[in-house]
Amino acid sequence: ERILLNSIANGKKTPSQIPLSKDELQVSIGILKKLGAITIEATNPLTFALTEAGKTWLKKKTLEEQFLNTLTQPRDLEGLRPEERKAFETLLARRNIVRVVEKKLLEAELTERGKKIGPIKATQLIGRLTPDMLSSGSWKRASFKAYDVSSPVPRLDGGKRHILYQAIEYIRRIWLEMGFVEMTGRLVQQSFWNFDALFTAQDHPVRDIHDTFFLKDPRVGQLPAKQLVERVRKTHENGWTTGSKGWGYTWNPDEAKRNVMRTHTTVLSARTLAALTPKDIPGKFFAVARNFRNETVDWGHSCEFYQVEGIVVSKDVTFKHLLGYLREYYKKLGYDKVRFRPAYFPYTEMSVEAEVYNKERATWVEVGGAGIFRPEVVKPLLGQDIPVLAWGQGLERGIMEHLGINDLREIYANDLGKLKEMGVWYK
Repeated sequence: ERILLNSIANGKKTPSQIPLSKDELQVSIGILKKLGAITIEATNPLTFALTEAGKTWLKKKTLEEQFLNTLTQPRDLEGLRPEERKAFETLLARRNIVRVVEKKLLEAELTERGKKIGPIKATQLIGRLTPDMLSSGSWKRASFKAYDVSSPVPRLDGGKRHILYQAIEYIRRIWLEMGFVEMTGRLVQQSFWNFDALFTAQDHPVRDIHDTFFLKDPRVGQLPAKQLVERVRKTHENGWTTGSKGWGYTWNPDEAKRNVMRTHTTVLSARTLAALTPKDIPGKFFAVARNFRNETVDWGHSCEFYQVEGIVVSKDVTFKHLLGYLREYYKKLGYDKVRFRPAYFPYTEMSVEAEVYNKERATWVEVGGAGIFRPEVVKPLLGQDIPVLAWGQGLERGIMEHLGINDLREIYANDLGKLKEMGVWYK
C-alpha cells in the first residue's frame, strides 16, 4: 500500500507505472479504497489518483505499519494494546506477513524426596579440549560434558545439483567405465533419421501430429548422402537386399525431409551407425539424452523426457552378450536380481523386456526394452548386416522408483522444499 501511495503522490498513474505485481496491486487497491486514500479516475486505461485522505496517509503510518515496526523481536499476544491487537488480526488475515508461534513454559520444583537429598556440589564441566589443556596435563583432572551422539541436530541442506542431473551423471559414469563412447546430437532432426532410417513406415500413426512435434520454421531439412537415402528408400519399398518385403509403397523423400523434435534417442544410434567406418567396428556407444513427444502431461507422462540408449556393434556379439551388458548395468545401479521376458519392439528382433527386483516393495519392476537391430535398420545404415545390440529405457521412471515418488511432475516442479527432501542420488 505504501508503494502505491508513494507512486501516485506526484500525479495520476496507470498500473504499468506502479512497481507492484498484479496480485499485490489488487490487494493494495482494495485496502486503500477502504481507507478512502485513492480513487480510480479512469478505466481505459485504469488510472489512480490520491484523495485528500490519501495525502494525509502519505505523512503518517497506518496502524499495521506502526505495529510491524514494533516486531523487531517476538511479542506476547497477551500484552498487545487494543489497537495493536486489531492491527495484528488484520495482518494475520493476509498471508506471509506475521505468524503466531506457540511457546510452552515449563516449571520444575523439587519434591519432598528431592529436598531430603541435600545440596549438590556444582562441578564445572569442560565442553572442549584445548591445546593448553593437553600441554599442561590439566585435562586429567577435568570433568567433561557428556555428548549424546543420538540427539537430534539442526538439518543442514548443502548445495547440490538437481536430482535429475545427478542421476544423468551417475549413469554416464557407469557406461564410460564400461568402455562405451557417448553419442550426442541435435534436438531437431529430419524425419529421415527419426523414422525412415529406423524402418518406420511413412503412414505409421506414430508420425502423426498427435504423437510428434513437427517444426513450423524451418519446416524441412536436407537429406543425407544420396547412396544412404537410396538404400533406405529401397528397403521401405521392397526390402532391398535385407530379406524383407519392405512396406510395399512408393517412398516419399519430401515426407522424410520434415523437421521434428526427436521422439527417441534411437535417432542418435541411427546417425552413429551411418557414420561408422570399418576401423570403428567393433564399437560400443551410449546416450543419455532428452526427447519430446506430443503427450498429455499426467502423473506418468510428459512431453519432455530423458532416455538411456546403448548399442554394441560387432560381428562377434550374440544375444547372450546383450543380456550380459544389461545385467552388469543394472547391477551397477544397485539391482542384484535382473530377469528378462520376450517382448516386441519395432526396431529389434529378437527383443526382450528387462525387469529388476525391488527389495523394498518385494516386486519385479519393468525398466526397459532391448534386442538386436533388424537387418532393415542395420544394412541400409551400415552397408552390411552385422549384429547390433541395442537397448533403451526411460530415465524419469527410474528416478521415481529410486525416490519413492508417484508423480513424474514432482521431478520438474522445482519445489525447493521437495528438492531438499530428495537428497542426493546414490545406489
